[in-house]
Amino acid sequence: MSLKPTSLFLFIIILNSFLLQAQQRKTAEFGNPTQSEFSLFKYQKDPTANGVVLFESGKNYVEIVDNYIRLIKEVHRKIKVFDAKNFKHATVEIPFYHDGDVSEKVVKLKALTHNNTIKTYVASDAFYTTDETPNWSLKKFAFPNVKDGSILEYTYRIESPYFSNFGDWYFQGPLPKMYSEFHSKIPGNYNYNRTLFGSLQLDINEAEVKKHCFNVPGFEIAAACEVATYAMFNVPAFEEEKYMLTAQNYNARLDFELTEYTDLSGSTERFTKSWDDVDKLFRYDKDFGRQLKYDNYFEDKLPQSILSIRDKMEKAKAVYYFIQKHFNWNGNYRIISEIRVKDAFEKKSGNNSEINIALLNALEAAGLKGNLVLLSTRENGLPTTDYPVMTDFNFTIVQLTIKGKNYMLDATNKKTPFGLLPYRDLNVRGRVMDFKKGSYWQPIVPYTKNVHYVNTKITANEEGIFTGVVNEVNTGYIGWQKREALEENSKQEFLKEKQTSLPQLEIFEYTIENQKILEEPFKESYTTKLDKGNSGKIFLNPFYIETYFTENPFNLQERNYPIDFGFPLTNTYLISIDLNNLYTVEKLPTNTALKLPNGDGAVSVVYNEAEGKINVRLSLKLNNHSFPAEAYQGLKEFFAQLMTIQNQQPIVLKKK
Repeated sequence: MSLKPTSLFLFIIILNSFLLQAQQRKTAEFGNPTQSEFSLFKYQKDPTANGVVLFESGKNYVEIVDNYIRLIKEVHRKIKVFDAKNFKHATVEIPFYHDGDVSEKVVKLKALTHNNTIKTYVASDAFYTTDETPNWSLKKFAFPNVKDGSILEYTYRIESPYFSNFGDWYFQGPLPKMYSEFHSKIPGNYNYNRTLFGSLQLDINEAEVKKHCFNVPGFEIAAACEVATYAMFNVPAFEEEKYMLTAQNYNARLDFELTEYTDLSGSTERFTKSWDDVDKLFRYDKDFGRQLKYDNYFEDKLPQSILSIRDKMEKAKAVYYFIQKHFNWNGNYRIISEIRVKDAFEKKSGNNSEINIALLNALEAAGLKGNLVLLSTRENGLPTTDYPVMTDFNFTIVQLTIKGKNYMLDATNKKTPFGLLPYRDLNVRGRVMDFKKGSYWQPIVPYTKNVHYVNTKITANEEGIFTGVVNEVNTGYIGWQKREALEENSKQEFLKEKQTSLPQLEIFEYTIENQKILEEPFKESYTTKLDKGNSGKIFLNPFYIETYFTENPFNLQERNYPIDFGFPLTNTYLISIDLNNLYTVEKLPTNTALKLPNGDGAVSVVYNEAEGKINVRLSLKLNNHSFPAEAYQGLKEFFAQLMTIQNQQPIVLKKK
């Protein structure tokens, strides 16, 4: 993984690294918490935490199991519960990998709840398995009898034939941790790259070579091992907040990547390949490569009305919308395996790669040159850029170049117009698989014209009721968000949710324009009734129609990871208030203008009174969508002042 140094410190752990801090390792015996752990009722370093991890350890080593060499992963964890009502971690999920008939095995799983001297074990029939993807399943269970003061403890062992799936160790998570340790003992014929992610440093970082540590029956010479211990004390909880990429990008964690393996005969296999190797794999793989060569098939499937279009941009859009309309995405994520483009086209349903490779073939059939792009979605984490790690990727999209301009396309979502990627795809960069010139990293740049525009005109009457018309216009990602919300609900439910978000209003004559016309703005029009009461004085908040930001999204004391809005945006709010010769203005709020550094954003509000009318204009611009952690306090204050403008500065009117 490679991120800006302002947002993440990256430490490469060298095998012969020195001891960072001479702290003593901790140990724990399963089933026997200490008296001090029982008597702990608050974690002083995080008094508001509803629980704390008292101790956790992971141990990875190699062992002979049923005459097979297996990678063993052992975990032991103890958690103290302070506030059972708000504790969200009493259900445990243990992921394990399988491919065909070969699977990792979760064994020696034990779990119990301690309530002082009373021990309640999780019954054997309470452990169950769910299949999440074709290759990943979860072993699950829930702790019983969880109360304030409970200690939850579990341990398990995974026996794995997959040495390339060494696993990450997360020192940091949603709960604070008093002690987290990872210990490994790896025979010298297995070589791994190790990387520590996050902004925290190790308190214990020890490594040594132990001779004669692993012996295979029938071989006289025992292997030497690298024995390493990594630990952190008093790890703060990772607090998630709005507008961020996935937490796994920033959690303190240790990652292992198998680079090379030498078998018992002396033959060496290299796992960490170059991008040239990956390019050849994609280009010449008999199965995958064939899926990229169906342009003749799609030339027969595309309507002649599309193939005859002369303008390249018009033709590209026609091909894109043809594929988008034809397919329904089945929700499955695939990169290389289980891709059958022709079958998917016939069924009109497919996984992400089947749909977007069909799009790539169709563009080629129409005489338009495109490239496949490997992507990791926002929730999947940022891909490593130092060397190819194929498991980092979970999605494919298409890059198309017309007149020197690049367009990124994803036909899996039926609400995205040409050139606008679904929000999940906006994850910094993708790998363009150019098989002629070689693959390269390409920034994923979001669509820039994202506007939420509100224009309303209201008139007062003698009873303090303000009636009028509202017009809303939404473009780009904001229009896409509206279309997505409307797709999930009927128009009546969509209107009901809007009415719920505006409880002070009555809404009538609600209409929508361009719901299906994706390249046009999504428009809403409706009449409103706002009853402020028949008193002598009225306090009128002009921003009673919902703005794009309705609350300050930033509330942490500090935030040590970047802010990512996904896309830049503009929010313009205009309101004209006709006092109808019934009221005078006692007080207008002060005009205000705020700016973020470097031209990254601005907000202004202007109030004007003339000829019995009040005109208000609120303008918000976020010109940048991504900010380093150092910008957090400035953004927090910026949005705090925006909320003051929107919620705490009413216009004061007095009846004549």
